[in-house]
Amino acid sequence: MRIDLNADLGEGCDTDEAILEQVSSINIACGWHAGSAETMQQIARAAIRRGVAIGAHPGYPDREHFGRRELTLPPGVLRAGILYQLGALDAIVRAEGGRLVHVKAHGALYNQSARDAALARCIAEAVRDFNPGLKVMGLAGSAMIDAIRAAGLVALEEGFADRRYTAEGRLVPRGTPGALIDDTGQMLAQALSLVQGGSVTAQDGNACRLRIDTICLHGDGPQAPEFARTLRLALEHAGVVVAAHV
Repeated sequence: MRIDLNADLGEGCDTDEAILEQVSSINIACGWHAGSAETMQQIARAAIRRGVAIGAHPGYPDREHFGRRELTLPPGVLRAGILYQLGALDAIVRAEGGRLVHVKAHGALYNQSARDAALARCIAEAVRDFNPGLKVMGLAGSAMIDAIRAAGLVALEEGFADRRYTAEGRLVPRGTPGALIDDTGQMLAQALSLVQGGSVTAQDGNACRLRIDTICLHGDGPQAPEFARTLRLALEHAGVVVAAHV
């Protein structure tokens, strides 16, 4: 059994280096919701040294709300913004001797694309037109996965170790009581259930079936480094190979 363990980095936290030691792939903020040219370069260099796969993490141009406020942008504006962010990170990664492997939308853009087929199609087609060799992460079983495949790209279905799920297999919105998992034991139980059993216990107590290729740990929580270390050890102890899809 094999799984990719990914984390979102370059978003202004001081735990990025510790998390990099444990994961197999990362998603680097491209400057719109967080990050800068300097942080992109720093994280890319560190990832290349460690052999960690690099992905782009484009979001909405909304630093004030960390890209977590839902917006409605004209398709042309969104497409241009995605291309702008991908191009910036790709140039930096290439200059450092690495290569961009995948793309994962951030925050509200990610969650909206999980249910909005037109938005998902816009993202997928922008990635395809930029580089059809890039893989794209999306919420497992969502509209984003359908759009990625329809665009002829490789989809990486993503599950979350530290977020609660609804009965429909969507993430419980941030701000809702219990949306975030901050207990190590509960995080491990959910992650192992997703990886080994292909299911997660939803917030209503029922089981939800999900097939995943990659599992995410958010890098902006205070317990993120400990979560990453503990999860990596637990997966390896269970005989799961932690490796990126490159």
